[in-house]
Amino acid sequence: MSDRRPWPARAVALLACPVCGQPLAALPGDTGLRCPAGHSFDRARQGHVTLLPPGHTPPPGDTAAMVADRAEVLAAGTYAGLTRVLADAVAAGEGPVDGVLDLGGGTGHHLAGVLDRLPDAVGVVLDSSRYAARRAAGASPRALAVVADTWARLPVRDAAVDRVTVVFAPRNGPETARVLRPGGRLVVATPAPDHLAELVGPLGLLRVDPDKAARLSSALEPHLTPAGGVRHREELVLDRRAVTTVVGMGPHARHLAPGRLAGAVARLPAHVSVTLAVDVTTWTV
Repeated sequence: MSDRRPWPARAVALLACPVCGQPLAALPGDTGLRCPAGHSFDRARQGHVTLLPPGHTPPPGDTAAMVADRAEVLAAGTYAGLTRVLADAVAAGEGPVDGVLDLGGGTGHHLAGVLDRLPDAVGVVLDSSRYAARRAAGASPRALAVVADTWARLPVRDAAVDRVTVVFAPRNGPETARVLRPGGRLVVATPAPDHLAELVGPLGLLRVDPDKAARLSSALEPHLTPAGGVRHREELVLDRRAVTTVVGMGPHARHLAPGRLAGAVARLPAHVSVTLAVDVTTWTV
């Protein structure tokens, strides 16, 4: 008898075969997935499943170190305010929310918070990082974690989900429009120009592109319609360890040598006030 967590059947029902596009069903004991054409995909020991066509390699996702930093930051509640704002945006709108797809959802932490707000909903986390998917597999009993290429055709059925969320991750406009049901919504969280601004100079971090909002609109508007948004601003007080993990979990980690970051953080005060600045926008199909 297996002691692994059962997959939520309604979450499995949202998925499609990455080879032929047909619906997927769970194998006995939730040991994997199979479509009517016989394409099958094994469940990993950690609980997630990889849904990629044969020979397809997704873009490199977060490394094990980045995922570990992200898990530490989120477990500490550092981004709890953002999770609440995200859940508010997902819960808004007409009709029930039964299925939520989190694109580039990482460890599944934000999706778990959204599902806590929506006790009747199920969710799927798609991420290209197997390290993130391993964590996401245990994020919520009502969520399923999938390794997939979020830039390619998503392994999700047409018009299957009520909400799509994207938090600090790439947006695939055409595919988002395809998988959303009529009246469904996309909720996007993007860093604003002043996000972590107090750390940019002292640590040599990447600056947020001031044209990020315009680029978001140009990528999504051919496929979805803007339906409002909120600007979340919050002051965080971080110690040096928290600063290191906040930096390490994001794109800065790919551009800073660990020794350089450690030296710069050591020169900071013991506690630093840092701005959490995120724009949360909603789009409809």
